Amino acid sequence: MVSHGATRALLALLAVFALVAPASAERIKDLAQVGGVRGNALVGYGLVVGLDGSGDRTSQAPFTVQSLKNLLGELGVNVPANVNPQLKNVAAVAIHAELPPFAKPGQPIDITVSSVGNAVSLRGGSLLMAPLRGADGQVYAIAQGNLIVGGFGVQGKDGSRVSVNVPSVGRIPNGATVERALPDVFSGGGDITLNLHKNDFTTVSRMVAALNNAFGEGAARAIDGVTVSVQSPSDPGARIGLLARIENLELTPGSAPAKVVVNSRTGTVVIGSQVRVGAAAISHGSLTVTINENLNVSQPGAFSGGQTAVTPQSTITATADGSRMFKFNGGTTLDEIVHAVNAVGAAPGDLIAILEALKQAGALSAELEVI
Repeated sequence: MVSHGATRALLALLAVFALVAPASAERIKDLAQVGGVRGNALVGYGLVVGLDGSGDRTSQAPFTVQSLKNLLGELGVNVPANVNPQLKNVAAVAIHAELPPFAKPGQPIDITVSSVGNAVSLRGGSLLMAPLRGADGQVYAIAQGNLIVGGFGVQGKDGSRVSVNVPSVGRIPNGATVERALPDVFSGGGDITLNLHKNDFTTVSRMVAALNNAFGEGAARAIDGVTVSVQSPSDPGARIGLLARIENLELTPGSAPAKVVVNSRTGTVVIGSQVRVGAAAISHGSLTVTINENLNVSQPGAFSGGQTAVTPQSTITATADGSRMFKFNGGTTLDEIVHAVNAVGAAPGDLIAILEALKQAGALSAELEVI
């Protein structure tokens, strides 16, 4: 049972995380991104070799043997079709990376390597040359190198296994080299597009005002609740200089919407600073059901010819804890709401039910989001 003191301490801690300081000026760089300037996902498939017996068990991962045969064939080594080498130092892996914007051929990028078979660990392995493709199927980078694995795993012959962290995933810093550049979004003219990270009409309006104040009336216009269009010169150098000035402009973003976020699995409740609660009377109690199972033995007489029988007997009792009606005082600030919740002394699980009931009764002026 959770004590009221522990409950209040928990709710107070949640309130600390929920407190949102008054909105302050932020840079456009932190509020929006330039349209077209984005990373691109790359993915590939390859083989990691040199493992110390912790690779794929080829009887359960036949694609590893097939991949190895194909690789050896490309290198001029012919392996008979009826020969299936039982290797434990090779693992089939998936490789993924992000191609950053403006990446040029020859630049290195980091990659992550993950086992796709039943390899116990990739520690000590080396990734052989593997192409990384984009969503269009084109090869944009070539990956190869020695893995860095943060965990380790060992397995005995009887099937017992001990592992720390996730040894089947590793990283290779600068493990891939860019081979193909993305189209240059600054090669042509046209307006510069700024896309907010979150939809907010107030922030868009203030951003347009800040841009027009810095570069002249009509320099920027709002397209929708996310997008702002800014007039730009056609010269790439001038566009970059303009963006350098734009991204360092500061403005005060709009306030976050009133929202209560509830994690039904962990019991976490986060209350935003814009939440308002009206006064309400609440009765919330818990019902305890207890089931006792007893076994009764029925013994027949000595000469009755009957048999001994065991019959179960169940006793079910239901008790309701001392639920009472209490008043949930309304609050116009987050601090007042926290004080009202602490005065109730509800456990996190009960608080979730109370908030849902307040929302249905119209006393909670906020969006209730359950994750």
